Amino acid sequence: MRRRTILGAGLAAVLAGCARPGDDLRLMVPNPPGSGYDITARVLARALESSGVARGVEVFNLPGASGVVGLRRLAYEHGNGHLVMLMGLGLVGAELASGQPPVLGDTTPVCRLLQEPAIVVVRRDSPYGDLVELVEAWRADPGLRVGGGSAVGGPDHLAAMLFAEAVGLAPARVAYTRHDGGGDLLAAILGREVAFAMSGLSEYTDQIESGQLRALAVTSERTVGRVAVPTVRSAGFDVVVGNWRGLIAPPGLPTSDAEGIRSLFAEVEASADWVGARDRFGWTGAYLAGDDFRRFIADESRRVARVLDRLGVT
Repeated sequence: MRRRTILGAGLAAVLAGCARPGDDLRLMVPNPPGSGYDITARVLARALESSGVARGVEVFNLPGASGVVGLRRLAYEHGNGHLVMLMGLGLVGAELASGQPPVLGDTTPVCRLLQEPAIVVVRRDSPYGDLVELVEAWRADPGLRVGGGSAVGGPDHLAAMLFAEAVGLAPARVAYTRHDGGGDLLAAILGREVAFAMSGLSEYTDQIESGQLRALAVTSERTVGRVAVPTVRSAGFDVVVGNWRGLIAPPGLPTSDAEGIRSLFAEVEASADWVGARDRFGWTGAYLAGDDFRRFIADESRRVARVLDRLGVT
């Protein structure tokens, strides 16, 4: 009996030694399947596994209130070192618009991962052949519906409002219709519920390449490789706006746990698997970790609040 106990203890020690900080990590997506957060989370989970950085990564969705439901769930998971949440500019805006007491600043910042531009898309049989034709029609009828996958203050909403301002339309008059992520927005585009849409580049590259949708322009400073369309600025409208995505963990993590989680994503950030995935989806690496990321989030919150106030759409 004693020999069996010793052997069991030895095996347990060996197995414990094989455990890694990223094993059994849970990655929360605060939006529905098919959203930009969801795509990013699932690509990231595959990169974590295929690069050998982590094992058993679980991605799960907890949508609601444009990410605020997931954020508040994360806040309740105080001290949980096995949970992280995908977030980005959309969550910053959603919390500002929610009117609820802010909790984003209490979470543990992990890292910013990437940036991507917005893209202007229409269905394939749209009467608008290019961005100039769309703008002419929009100016003639400001009631044209523009769809986005984010609520007030989110990246799609901000891109649409800044685009309207650039073409001479009052943002407060824009008929912006919010949809719960890329899947719902795609249905609205195809169902002719909106005249055009603004969304993250990665959400519709497959539909653009298959001919289901047509892209008219991107909101980046330069053209991007995956879609052969001009920038909004090069078409004569001074708009450059983008989205970013990153990761946060629950509040109250011990320093060792927070550093362990950050080390996982620092490792995958440099992996060939993740770099290759970024290139495929047209994402730009924008890694920023720890307290630098915390300060960035705080700056973004102040910036979005100022833009919404200036545009008169708070």
